[in-house]
Amino acid sequence: MEQLEFFEIPSPCIGVCQSDARGYCKGCLRNRDERFNWLEFSDAQKNNVIRLCKQRKRRRQLAYLKAKKAQILDERAKVNANLDFDSETTD
Repeated sequence: MEQLEFFEIPSPCIGVCQSDARGYCKGCLRNRDERFNWLEFSDAQKNNVIRLCKQRKRRRQLAYLKAKKAQILDERAKVNANLDFDSETTD
C-alpha cells in the first residue's frame, strides 16, 4: 500500500550553491539535472533524489574518515620510525 503525501516535499537545498569537481552541489549533493528540474519532479522522483543525496553524503563521510585514518596511520608510522631503538648499535 502506498503512503499518501500530505505536504509538499521540500528541496534539500541548504543554501551552499557551489559545484564540486564531479558536478554535485557541495551543500545538498544534488547533480545539475536534479537541481534544475526539482520543481518539475513528481513526489516519487523527489523522494528518490533525497535518497540519492543521503547515499552520496554517507559515501562522502566514509571517504573523509578513510582519508583521516590513513593520515593518522602515516603520522604514527613517522613517529614510530623515530623511536626505533633496535636499529641503533651500541659499542
